[in-house]
Amino acid sequence: MKLSISQLNKSFGGKSVISNASYTFEEGKIYGLLGRNGAGKTTLFNCLTGNLKPESGNMTMLTGANDQQQRAASPEDIGFVFAEPHLPEFMTGQEYIKFFISINKSKMHGDINLDESFKLIDFTDDDRHKLIKEYSYGMKNKLQLLAFLILRPPIILLDEPLASFDVVAAVQIKELIKSIKEKHIIILSTHVLQIAQDLCDEIVVLHGGELTELDSAKMHDKDFEKSVLAALTEESSNA
Repeated sequence: MKLSISQLNKSFGGKSVISNASYTFEEGKIYGLLGRNGAGKTTLFNCLTGNLKPESGNMTMLTGANDQQQRAASPEDIGFVFAEPHLPEFMTGQEYIKFFISINKSKMHGDINLDESFKLIDFTDDDRHKLIKEYSYGMKNKLQLLAFLILRPPIILLDEPLASFDVVAAVQIKELIKSIKEKHIIILSTHVLQIAQDLCDEIVVLHGGELTELDSAKMHDKDFEKSVLAALTEESSNA
């Protein structure tokens, strides 16, 4: 399975944010999406999910034997874990997950074990039965991540997924993300290069509206940071 983005363009008020962006993401890999503030990372994610409509370009799913089958990517293919959690705070965590399962039942395979599901994100029984409005920011992020781990869409977009977690929780979530990558395309945006190096198989830079892959073989070289800085500051061909 692959996700192919081809010649994608999105602008706001005449200002180009995504400009002829093209890249192919492959199943079984975690991609780190790096870019400066305002580079368009969240805009790109919103175009992929259908929350924003690009002016032009294609987003294609390649599936089947040798990825020979092609179709347009749809919102059902994609789960977007927001940097800012969007959750119904009048519900408890368990009520929300039960509600999420009920409205997405047709997309799921087999029964969901709630006890095992909450163990994935290290939630106690007390945590499960608290109102979401009483949760810390990190707990809310864990809960929305759990919803998409249950749904298991082919493509998972993570916007600054570790920003709100303490050290222990961050390690747990990193291991959890790694454990599910085999049957998914996972793309995470982050401002922290160390997170990308620790967690990702490939690094993709969004700069000047374009997507550029950095040499993954050099991800742990001492000069890799300089390569990232160069990619994020060089003059774009779309400038």
